[in-house]
Order: sequence, then C-alpha cells, then structure tokens
Amino acid sequence: MSRIKTLLAGSVALFCLTSAAMAEDCKVGLTMPSLNAPYFAAQVAAVEKAAKDKGCEITTADSQNDFSKQINDVEDMIAKGIDILILNPRDQEALVPVANAATAAGVKVVVMDSTLNPKANAVTQVRSSNDENGRLVGDWIAKKMKGKPIKMLLLSGNQGNPGGLERRMGVIKGIVEGQLVNEGAVNLQILGQGWGDWSTDGGLKAAEDLFQAHPDANLVVGENDSMVLGAVQAAKAAGLEGILFAAAADGQREALEMIKEGSYGATGLNDPDLVGRTAFDIGYKAFKGELPEDFPKLYLTPADVIAQENVDKYHNPQSVF
Repeated sequence: MSRIKTLLAGSVALFCLTSAAMAEDCKVGLTMPSLNAPYFAAQVAAVEKAAKDKGCEITTADSQNDFSKQINDVEDMIAKGIDILILNPRDQEALVPVANAATAAGVKVVVMDSTLNPKANAVTQVRSSNDENGRLVGDWIAKKMKGKPIKMLLLSGNQGNPGGLERRMGVIKGIVEGQLVNEGAVNLQILGQGWGDWSTDGGLKAAEDLFQAHPDANLVVGENDSMVLGAVQAAKAAGLEGILFAAAADGQREALEMIKEGSYGATGLNDPDLVGRTAFDIGYKAFKGELPEDFPKLYLTPADVIAQENVDKYHNPQSVF
C-alpha cells in the first residue's frame, strides 16, 4: 500500500510539474483599449478561456482608454517574457512601434478587433468585417424604411477610430445603395453625430443632446449596440416614438432580445467570443510553428445582419455578451 501511495504521489507531482512547465512554456499577454463596454469584457473572457484550455499562462491589461498606458502595459509584458500578444489597440498609429518591438523580441503578435496600421509587423489582424456588416445593416434599413425620408442621428465611438469610420460609412453606403435600388433616388439626411465612447452611458448622454436638437429624427444608428441601447433609454425618457434603432455591429444579448420583441431594428454580426477565440488560436498556432507562411495579414470573421427574421439563430440567453 505504501508503494502505491508513493507511486501515486510521484504521478501527481509529475502531473503538476508538467502542467507548470506547460504554463511556463506558453505565456500570453492580452491588452484591451478599455473594459467599459460589455463587448470588451466578453472578448477578454473568450481569450482567457482559450489560453487556459491550452495550458497557457495569461496576463490581461486594461489600458483605460489611454494609449500611453497600453504601450507601457505591452512593454511590461515583453519584459516578462510573453510568447503571444493579443493586442486590441486603443490607437491605430501609436501602438505600431510597440507591436514591432514585441515581434522583434520573438513574440507572436495578433491584432484583434480594432485596426492597427498595416505597416505594423504582426502575424495578422482578426476582426469582423466592419464595412460589410455596416453595408448589410444599411441595406436592411433602406428596405425597412422604403418610401420614408430618412432623418438619421449617428452615434460614434471615439474620434479617429478607423473601425468606427468603417462601420458608419458602411451603413451609409448600404442605405444609399439600397434607396437607389429600391426607390431610384436617395432621401437621407444625417441630422447630427454624437460621440458615445462605445458605452451605454455614453450613448445615452450623446443621444439626449441629439434628440434635444433634432426631435424629428426617425432613425438612430450607432457604431455598436451598447451606445444604441443608451439611445433607446434617452428616447423613452424624452417621450419620443416612431424611431427605428439599429447598430452597425455587435449582436449584444440585450439588443437581440429587443429585436425579438420588435423594439429594436437590426444589428451587425460581431461575435466577441468568435473574434477572441480566433485571435488566440491563430497566435497559438504561430507560436507552435503550425501557421502557414502565406497566412493572410487580415482575417475577417463572417458578416451578417441580425434582424427579427433570423435573430433566433444568434440569440443565446446565457451569453456573456
């Protein structure tokens, strides 16, 4: 019996050593622009789970909307010997040098969700197709509002964000093209633009100002669901009715529930779990030397518009996001 106990103890010790070695052999750094939106929190959960499933040790940093802090966070991660960096950049230009520094140090850098200047030396950039999702949502809006002059309010994330620009221009392109196809003319007014910093509270405050200046608006489009959910609250508080709400991207659970009940129009497919897992998987394969040399520098997840007719395909009541 004592011999069996000794063997078992030795096996347990060996397993613990092996697990520790696995963790030490695979160190991951994850840096986010902020955690003030549910989408970002869901992305973190996805990457952390994927890393832990592979036995990797992971360090996560919140830059708190400060690109200088994000640069410092990445530099600290490099100094600690990370093997993989999953970078969701706060600024498309400011993070280029530190991404290059990480690559030069032998770190496999994968850019996730937000855009980084393509001149950066990274394995790839993983995100949803902002332009295509926006275009599909815009086309849906044009069909939904056929025959009505569109008076639109626009909720944007933060100034200078290339992903936000792609999303709003995609929606505008989809509306214009849809109206031309369906009606032979364009009848679209963009009454105003507000900056909501990607959050529900930010969207609420921006929408309050916009509704006060433009109470005749009949469409609110946001660059993500969180800001539009804030706009829905602002409209209710102001007693405004007859407004169509739509987002260029995300598929947040609360938005999908409102789409099901008919109080929210549509949103674009931007699954944070899929984007996060895909970014890690690519980084891990690069770390293991299993990624093809000709792997594309931009990897886009599938695009779709989520509306009442297909919302059940995407709605998950247990979703983190």
